[in-house]
Amino acid sequence: MTAATAELPDLTLDRVLSPRPSPGDAVRQTLAFAWRALLKMRRNPEQFMDVTLQPLLFTAMFTYIFGGAISGSVSDYMPTIIPGILAQTAITTCMATGTQLREDMDKGVFDRFKSLPIARIAPLAGPAIADILRYVIAATLTILVGIAMGYRPGGGVGGTIAGWALTIIAAWSLAWIFTWLGTVMRTAQAVQGTAMLIMFPLSFMSNAFVDPDTMPGWLQGFVKVNPLSHVVTAVRDLINNGSFTGEVGWALLGCAIVVAIFLPLSVRSYSRKM
Repeated sequence: MTAATAELPDLTLDRVLSPRPSPGDAVRQTLAFAWRALLKMRRNPEQFMDVTLQPLLFTAMFTYIFGGAISGSVSDYMPTIIPGILAQTAITTCMATGTQLREDMDKGVFDRFKSLPIARIAPLAGPAIADILRYVIAATLTILVGIAMGYRPGGGVGGTIAGWALTIIAAWSLAWIFTWLGTVMRTAQAVQGTAMLIMFPLSFMSNAFVDPDTMPGWLQGFVKVNPLSHVVTAVRDLINNGSFTGEVGWALLGCAIVVAIFLPLSVRSYSRKM
């Protein structure tokens, strides 16, 4: 028996008998996985294509196509559409979280973590923290494109920053839905397809693009309970008026509820696969 082989039982015993990671250990491990995800993004710059090209295309396309028909002019439509595009950007950019997670799991990357005495939340929370960079880029570009097209936020710098921050919070919260899908679906294609089925109703059956009063009564009922509608209204209140209205509180509460439900579900389903 070699010296290396003789050490294996001790290493295995240490792993089995090692205590559960402390909260401090869990934080450090989560940050380590966040750094790993950032390095992966740097080596795969195509991961930023959706958060760089999409805000440019969607903001210009929706504004110039629908501006005259809905509000009479592009300039009058901008206070409505720019916050709407911000909210839509939040949900479309966070969809990639679940797809990339499922791809890593399919490649066996997470199998390497089975033998490590790490907190079960770390491999999930780390990439979620790293993805904040993607949400920051998408939200910032959307606002800058709107300003370049002539949009002038009535809420000033403070209201614009607050609306920008709320968009990022909403994206990070909604990403836990897609993270959970990534842990329960069998393929990355299935995650992407299901995410699209979620994204389209939430985006287009909301108040992001048009006034809900023009919709049928049954559809107006869905728009009122659609969590994305509360985010859109809150962002409009902040960016256009600089007002911290009740909608801001409802939006933050909705984000907290989503995290409270889907973060534990994600960790539970991921732990079962480990």
